[in-house]
Amino acid sequence: MVGLLTRKHFGPIGVDIGSRSIKLLQFDRERARIQETAHWDLPPDISNSTELRDQQIVDAIGHARRGRNFRGKRAVFCLGADNLFVQNIRVAKASGDELKKIVHFEAAGRVPFAGEEAEVRYVEAADVRQGDTLRREVILLACHRPAIERILGIAERSGLVSEAIDVEPAALLRCYCRQFRRDNDQQRRMMFVNIGASTTTVVIAKGSDAMFVKCIDVGGKHLDEGVAKRLKMSLPDATALRRHNGDRRAEQRDAEVTRGISEATRPILEQLANELSLCTRYYSVTFRGQPLSKIVFGGGEASQTLVDWVAERFDTTCELGDPLRSYEKPQTLGRLGQWDVAAGLALRGTN
Repeated sequence: MVGLLTRKHFGPIGVDIGSRSIKLLQFDRERARIQETAHWDLPPDISNSTELRDQQIVDAIGHARRGRNFRGKRAVFCLGADNLFVQNIRVAKASGDELKKIVHFEAAGRVPFAGEEAEVRYVEAADVRQGDTLRREVILLACHRPAIERILGIAERSGLVSEAIDVEPAALLRCYCRQFRRDNDQQRRMMFVNIGASTTTVVIAKGSDAMFVKCIDVGGKHLDEGVAKRLKMSLPDATALRRHNGDRRAEQRDAEVTRGISEATRPILEQLANELSLCTRYYSVTFRGQPLSKIVFGGGEASQTLVDWVAERFDTTCELGDPLRSYEKPQTLGRLGQWDVAAGLALRGTN
């Protein structure tokens, strides 16, 4: 009876495993209110050994769940950007099995895994014109099959039942589309940017339909490395300094420290801005017509300061995302943007 009630009244637990922390989030059955959240930092000296790393993740999930009000064992896990090969490609216009055959043929020459070890999926974006020819733009998604097996192993050892393994871009889009559901929102093109500890994921979409996805090798660890090098300090100290300074109110920050961090991180942020510019350029050339209406920033590294900095360089409205703004939530969640992927995972199965 307890099991039946659990399945009836609560959604799955979204499990977002990052390079520095894990985030768990669960909604009720209707996904109308937050049941529970938990955040747990991974050890700063996380092992390079796959076996030891997986055990550290299992231990972190156990710590995060202990004493919390999560219900049931059903969970949706995530394939992060570090385990994904993502690329927009243009193929001959086709449908059904013919399109699948064409995409898999293209994937064979692009993905960095042997064919028998690759799990390949694709999302149809739109018909695009290339010269006088109409072609099909698709988003190719592939991963190394052992990465999926690792996640299934982590789930089992954590005492969870993996209901699904989703990809980060899909979870990100699902999370924010939950907020932009009006008819006019469905016709707008938006760019969602998740800035994490190791990578940045970019999704450009029309409503709930993805049109472009890219994973960028820029994240919080690169900012920390810049601070450590510039200020001649250890990496853990640089990480702590940047995090604590960024979480303070502007009037409480030390001006000299803020200036030093700003100078140290500017080259990395310029690199990020340039990559985002390339994304918008590809979109505007490929999908002619309606321009981007908004750029929404999320992820653990997103802050209003960063959004304001990027906004000065783009002729598009930029805003700091709040993936949980539709829900009552506690005041102890830290940067709200860090919950966007976990929320999207927990929302899987909803429209």
